[in-house]
Formats: sequence, C-alpha cells, structure tokens
Amino acid sequence: MDNRFSDAMNGAEFVLVDGVVFRADYLRVPDETTVPDDVVLEATHGDAEIEFTRRDIDGAEFVGGGVYRLKSGSLVKFLCSATVH
Repeated sequence: MDNRFSDAMNGAEFVLVDGVVFRADYLRVPDETTVPDDVVLEATHGDAEIEFTRRDIDGAEFVGGGVYRLKSGSLVKFLCSATVH
C-alpha cells in the first residue's frame, strides 16, 4: 500500500467518496497485522453507511491533490476539520 494513503487516513475525520462527504466513524490505518478482510474504514452520511476492507484499499492509486482511486474506480480523499484560533 502507498504510504501516502496510510498517512492520509491517519487522523481523518471525514472521507470524500465519489463527491459525497462521509463522517469517518471508524478508521484503522493498515499495518503488517491487517488482513484483507479486516474493516479499515466505516463512515456515515445521514442514513447511508459505507465500509472498506483492507482488500478494497490495497493498490489505491494516487491521482493528485490528496485524491486516490481505488480498484473499484471510486475516488477517495481524507479530510480533517480546520481549527481556527
């Protein structure tokens, strides 16, 4: 897996999937103990729920601007809320 993808996941509060913003309810940054069927992301948008397994995100291709293309063709970007002081 591309380390940039793992870095992007780390600490993300939201995930943009194919133009829809989901709240990241559960995130597990994959490591050497993560197997293909392990859930690494659960997210919600209203009543809609999505989840990705390690298998879903393996081989994610960096497209640019923080966006990754999954094998399924979905475009994913991880987001954090801004802190204003």
